[in-house]
Amino acid sequence: MGEIKRFNLPDVGEGLTEAEILAWSVKVGDIVKVNQILVEIETAKAAVELPSPWAGKIVELLVSEGQTVDVGTPIIGIDIDPSTPSTSGAAGGDDMTAGVAATAEAKAAPPAEKEKREAVLVGYGVKQAAAARRPRKTAAAPSAADVMGASLREEPVVDDVPAPAYYGQPAGRETAAPTVRAPASTVSVTPAAPSAPIGAKPLAKPPVRKLAKDLGVDLASVVPTGVNGTVTREDVHAAASGTTQTAPSAGTAAPAAPAAPAAPFVNGERRVPIRGVRKATAAAMVQSKFTAPHVTEFLTVDVTPTMKFVQRLKEMPDFKDVRVSPLLLVAKAFLVAMARNPEINARWDEANGEIVYFDHVSLGIAAATPRGLLVPNIKGADLLPLVELGRALNALTAVAREGKTSLADMTGATATITNVGVFGVDTGTPILNPGEASILAFGAVREQPWVHKGKVKPRQVTTLALSFDHRLVDGELGSKVLRDIGAVLADPLTALAWS
Repeated sequence: MGEIKRFNLPDVGEGLTEAEILAWSVKVGDIVKVNQILVEIETAKAAVELPSPWAGKIVELLVSEGQTVDVGTPIIGIDIDPSTPSTSGAAGGDDMTAGVAATAEAKAAPPAEKEKREAVLVGYGVKQAAAARRPRKTAAAPSAADVMGASLREEPVVDDVPAPAYYGQPAGRETAAPTVRAPASTVSVTPAAPSAPIGAKPLAKPPVRKLAKDLGVDLASVVPTGVNGTVTREDVHAAASGTTQTAPSAGTAAPAAPAAPAAPFVNGERRVPIRGVRKATAAAMVQSKFTAPHVTEFLTVDVTPTMKFVQRLKEMPDFKDVRVSPLLLVAKAFLVAMARNPEINARWDEANGEIVYFDHVSLGIAAATPRGLLVPNIKGADLLPLVELGRALNALTAVAREGKTSLADMTGATATITNVGVFGVDTGTPILNPGEASILAFGAVREQPWVHKGKVKPRQVTTLALSFDHRLVDGELGSKVLRDIGAVLADPLTALAWS
């Protein structure tokens, strides 16, 4: 007798209660293997692919693409013994039949099987072969400059930096290095028929699928120009604006994709559902703002020595594969200041009436991505020498912009930096991420008249803003941290004396 098992939507993160079904990778009638990808879902933190916990035949898809469902909701039915007729349910069966089948399955499952079934991050399938950790690249002995750290460029990050095995990364998890994608040129031609076979699922990454949904574009009607027939963001924009993408010729520069409205306006207004990252961000900011008493302090700093040091780092052989920018030295300055004032690396635990202090810093970096603002973090950032910190920052932002940040890298931050300067903003009053005691805003670096050695000279100047939880951090501690950050940026060699 066939046996149908229904796979419930798992909790793929800390405290997540729902997820949106982005795209099914299978259809009714398909034969699947254990750990074969079934579906792409989007939570408030990341886009995740769910593998099959069983081998068998797909007999029912219980939710449709674009639907948001609660954790624990059955989403697919798999016949794990398709060689014989099934009496426990069928594809397209009514809810009562599904409920009876699920109940019968729960009763029939022996206790021993329940006890030994091991839950993994997504689904319940356990890998059959042991995974190997990516070997860490061996670096030369750090020079004096290595004490300072490496960083992000203010321009987009090139997707050629291998993602290192971060401190605290789960054993066996391997982050694939993003690849460089060739740009696509756009020309106005008569729209062609899709190159993919009729009924085939278009190939596209989760951020591209979301963009297509927001623009009201059917991916099946888009002509793909990406590698292996993948639909790109430019393809979606072209389809939305009535043009068609064509593959670029070798050596031909590609013009920018035409701008397109996010969605049509109806009666003078456009409505977008609040979901995903935007929904989670809003809830977190409201919780933080009305739970933790915020205090923000400001400091204007002459960072001319830091800007010169950035140029020197770019010329050093050890940093030839690292994209160095001022944000790297800001991150290192923040880490040095926290090491001198460890009381700020803490969390207020209201439920247990305790203050939790951390022995290491998991440094969050706010990153603008196609899915919205994400704050992935580097585990044990205070343990990394400058060059490794730079590589970690490069990889962190590259993966975030691809929409592939893992859930492990999205949780557990103890402090955050937000680089508002890349948008031409001098500074702001950043809101704390829930559970963190501090967040540093790094403003734009501008050439301004400055009194230097008794004379007014043009200097590179920036404004820093440090927000902190006043339950944990009083004015003296917050001022010391901000002062120490400024001291390192005004003279990067200060970090050597303090290390």
